Amino acid sequence: MTSFQELAQSTCLKIRDLFPETPLQKNEYLSNIYGAEIYLKREDLSPVRSYKIRGAFNAMRKALKAGNTAKFVCASAGNHAQGFAFACQHFGVKGRIYMPVTTPQQKIIKTASFGGNTIEIIMQGDYFDETLEAALKYAHETGASMLPPYDHPDVIEGQASVGVEILNQLGQAPDMIITPVGGGGISSGLVKYFENHKIDFKFCEPLGGRSLYEALLANKLITLDHVDNFVDGAAVARIGDHNFEILRNQKASDVLGIPEGRICTTITDMLNIEGIVLEPAGALAIDALKDLKDQIMGKKIVCIASGGNFDFERLPDIKERALRFEGLKKYFILRMPQRPGALKDFLNLLGPNDDIARFEYLKKSARNFGSVLLGIESGSAEGFKDLCKRMTDNGFTFEDITNDDLLAQFF
Repeated sequence: MTSFQELAQSTCLKIRDLFPETPLQKNEYLSNIYGAEIYLKREDLSPVRSYKIRGAFNAMRKALKAGNTAKFVCASAGNHAQGFAFACQHFGVKGRIYMPVTTPQQKIIKTASFGGNTIEIIMQGDYFDETLEAALKYAHETGASMLPPYDHPDVIEGQASVGVEILNQLGQAPDMIITPVGGGGISSGLVKYFENHKIDFKFCEPLGGRSLYEALLANKLITLDHVDNFVDGAAVARIGDHNFEILRNQKASDVLGIPEGRICTTITDMLNIEGIVLEPAGALAIDALKDLKDQIMGKKIVCIASGGNFDFERLPDIKERALRFEGLKKYFILRMPQRPGALKDFLNLLGPNDDIARFEYLKKSARNFGSVLLGIESGSAEGFKDLCKRMTDNGFTFEDITNDDLLAQFF
């Protein structure tokens, strides 16, 4: 019987028909910070800028090999759609892709360009669950083959080709592999491929969507009641069935919850310092180094940079979240006395490194005080402590609303 490792190696050879192996690069910047050999597996440099092409290709290849020549269908708002489209073009088969109507135009255009005239894109559903339901209905009514993004043995086998390349490129198994987790496709593929090696695996989930962590705690699959969709490539309410069967013996303590705001600091750092463009899910493994610095010194570490499909229209939001997380930007509701000179008195309280980024005030008649929406950037988190003390000492009443998620949607 052919082992999973042999199947993954064979799949990896077949994938060479599509693209060469993605680079495994030692990153000197990160290595110097953490005193370790930090390698980035650059899946953001695949033809569709993510690893998803591997699983889609392998699942489609095996379906065709089994004699299934019917139309293929998938539901996706991003990377899986692009990998699916690329595979359809490669094999010359027809495919239908269902995408939520809220999908950014940039992703729709990229998906269409990869698939050409082999695919059709159907925009349906405000939420992904509605989109998936439409795709499943189409598959049931027409006999089209549904190609899932992660919960399928052939998809897992395809994603395991990342592990084959890591072993070939590094020449040995690393001490630790840090991998993002959404539905569990790449993480389960890597764990299964390296099951005969002594590797310390760390799994990264966005703090607003810890489906693997909760499942491991409960020792059964859990569907989360709510998921923060900011890290869209890993925002999954329930890890895949096949994926969990492979991962269920992992320790919950090895599953790290990464704050969304901190991910933004890593995205901006990698862009500004290294010139590497990463989507939020693609930055998860690199950001996790901050939580693992005491465990990795002197070791060989591989971080899976899983994707780089970043819409630059999101950059202002990324920068905003990063500043708020680092404590360098805050929002206040300030009660401003409605008297001449009050604004000047307040401005005199600002320090040399304090900068007003937002100021909204409408004078109200017949009132002693008016409310001001105030956004301030400072050179340091300590600067805010001093500013708040000065405001209090000078009789200004205020409320810090920086971490109010509902209000944050408005500013």
